[in-house]
Amino acid sequence: MGILDMLTNLAGQAGQAAQGDQAKVAGGFIEALTSHPEGITGILNSLKANGMADHVSQWANGQAAQATPEQVQQGLSGTGFLESFAQKAGVSPAIASAAVATILPMAIQHFAPNGQAASQSSMGSLATEFLGKLTGNAS
Repeated sequence: MGILDMLTNLAGQAGQAAQGDQAKVAGGFIEALTSHPEGITGILNSLKANGMADHVSQWANGQAAQATPEQVQQGLSGTGFLESFAQKAGVSPAIASAAVATILPMAIQHFAPNGQAASQSSMGSLATEFLGKLTGNAS
């Protein structure tokens, strides 16, 4: 089973267990992130190139820099990520932007600690931990 299949399966299990919108959003985010052509690296590059380098640096180091949905939209402009996330989570693009503004700092801290994208081999355990935190089922 490939990494995308494993993360999709984890997202589905989290959604069934929590049966809530939060789990659908978390699962949709993970699914969109893992199916994005360049993964977390592409997201990081886009954010940095579109005026959010300071945010990325702070998030990667565990600092809580606030970002607005508008900043996130600009930072991810042209990547198709927000549209993919909205479709996979079953929410509107406006809700997707607001959710990503909240989720992105934690995602970058987990999937790109210190600004370095996690290796493919560690993505499964990181995704499990990340989904647990987002759905309130953290160990």
